[in-house]
Amino acid sequence: MDTTRSLLSTACCGLLIVALGGCVTSTIQEVRESPTGLSKEESVVVLGRRHKGRDATEDKFVDCVSERLGRGKDGLGIIGDDEFVDSLFPWFEPRTAPLKTSDLPRMLSRPLLAERLTEIGLRYMVWIEGSTERIDSAGSMTCSITATGAGCFGFLSWEDGASYEASIWDIKNAVSVGKISSDATGTSFVPAVVVPIPFIARVQHSACNSMADQLKSFILN
Repeated sequence: MDTTRSLLSTACCGLLIVALGGCVTSTIQEVRESPTGLSKEESVVVLGRRHKGRDATEDKFVDCVSERLGRGKDGLGIIGDDEFVDSLFPWFEPRTAPLKTSDLPRMLSRPLLAERLTEIGLRYMVWIEGSTERIDSAGSMTCSITATGAGCFGFLSWEDGASYEASIWDIKNAVSVGKISSDATGTSFVPAVVVPIPFIARVQHSACNSMADQLKSFILN
């Protein structure tokens, strides 16, 4: 079974949005390869690329997705990142952890690792890759101090983009069950007439919430 769903949500720049922050547009896409489900005794772990460098997934994003998955009355049983790595030592240490999703089947096929994963009650491993980066910036601002006071004048704006993909692996059946991608772009700006007033687009936070909510629905249904 292979199905694809795409959801688009946009926060437009109206007066209310301006009062709260910048403008954010987010998109979610889902590809399902196999049916899913989760019992009360089973748990989920969310991991990202652990190797140092530009390709490493930010810990902040991984923690955000994991925390949101476990929240609420329909929250999933979650094994924390640090707890999981300690329990599976040394397979997921930075120097030995898989670099990409194509490395997971080979690693998960190891008998000792498979046995340990069963012991800790892990059913699904969510592997996240991606990052949040500055796309563009414009404007200028000048601040000065005079005998009559201090002030700033100008206008700054910048655009950030967040792009992440989560691969969901069914440990019990040793198969990939699907993928979810979360993309968000947002424009932040700082106008200044004497006092700078920042309106920040929470791009990574939006991508996290969208991905976590879709992951929860994907795993439970």
